[in-house]
Amino acid sequence: MTVFLRSARSTDAGATGEILYDFSDEHDWMPKLHSGAETIAFCGSMIDRDWVTVAENDNRVVGFLARCGVEIHSLYIEQAFRGQGIGRYLLDHAKLEQTELSLFAFQANAGACRFYERNGFSEAARSDGAENDENLPDVKYVWHSGEAKDV
Repeated sequence: MTVFLRSARSTDAGATGEILYDFSDEHDWMPKLHSGAETIAFCGSMIDRDWVTVAENDNRVVGFLARCGVEIHSLYIEQAFRGQGIGRYLLDHAKLEQTELSLFAFQANAGACRFYERNGFSEAARSDGAENDENLPDVKYVWHSGEAKDV
C-alpha cells in the first residue's frame, strides 16, 4: 500500500471529521459529546490553523495528525487502515519537524498508549480527566529527539 502525506486542505474537513467521529462510535468508553457536523467543524478549524497533515491512499484521506508546535492534538487512522504503519508514518513526519513532542492519550485507550510507548514516547504524568472535555483519565506522553534541529 502506498501512502502519501500532505498538508490538509479545507476540503479534507469532512474526511478527517468522519475518521474522528467514527473513532468515538467504535469505543463504548468514549462519550459522545459532539454531532458529526460539529466534529467536521472542529477538524475544519484545526485545518484552518494549518495544524493538520493527512495520510492519503489512492486519493482518499485515511488518517491525520493535528499538531500545534510541539503538541500533538489528534492522531487518528480510519479503522480499516490501522495496523499498517500509517500512524507511525505520520508520527515520524512530526518528529522530523520538532526536537520534542507531547500529547495526551486516554488511559482507556490501551492500544494508543502502547503505540506511543513503542514509538519512543515516555509517560510524563497522569490525570483524573478533570481537565479534558471527556472527563476521562489520561496520560501525558513526551518524546525528545536528543538532537538539535535547524530552524
